[in-house]
Amino acid sequence: MDAQADHDLSLDQLVELERMRADADQQRGRSSTSDDEEIVLPWWQHPMNIITVVVSAAILAAMIGWLVGDSNSRPDHNSVDTGFLQDMRVHHEQAVLMSLIYRNLPDTDPSLRTTARTILVGQSQEVGRMSQLLDVFAESTVNETGTGMGWMGMAMDVDTMPGMATDDELDQLGRLTGRDADELFVQLMTAHHLGGIDMADFAAANAANDKVRVLATNLSSGQQSDIVEMAQLLQR
Repeated sequence: MDAQADHDLSLDQLVELERMRADADQQRGRSSTSDDEEIVLPWWQHPMNIITVVVSAAILAAMIGWLVGDSNSRPDHNSVDTGFLQDMRVHHEQAVLMSLIYRNLPDTDPSLRTTARTILVGQSQEVGRMSQLLDVFAESTVNETGTGMGWMGMAMDVDTMPGMATDDELDQLGRLTGRDADELFVQLMTAHHLGGIDMADFAAANAANDKVRVLATNLSSGQQSDIVEMAQLLQR
């Protein structure tokens, strides 16, 4: 509406027109403010903050679940489990060494050499299994006390555990050949196995962990079979 038209209006009409213009300007001002200014929400209502909180809570829950699950997954074990695995690992290592010495001697029995190889491979694998179980139990793979057989109610140097050959006996085996080597190898390994069987039978009856008991039972059975086989081969 132009100025001439305004002059033709009555006073009341002019007042009403100015009021309408003022209302329109005020409304435009509100719209401009809402377009130009960002509405500031409380931090807990901001979308990015909500996402951050949700993600952080999920990560924290996952970590707690992993920690609880890892703790719960650690198998139960007692001093027999730990002691048996630590001491038998050393026991097995000497059997592996004895088999290596024998297999490098000349003119020995081929069948006994095969048995020695079976012992070497089998007990090496069992050493690895024992170390693995000790790691799972969060126990040292080494008997750090220096005293063996405590888990069986004994106390002795680890090198003198039942069935362990002396250094002199191992040296003697290393100097022999032929039939003499066969006989001493069977003698030493039979004594070694008998000592291991006693240890394994005790662990099978007194260990707390199912896997250790199964390992001990299989170990005892296997070494009994080795003793019978070596005796039969030597008597041929």
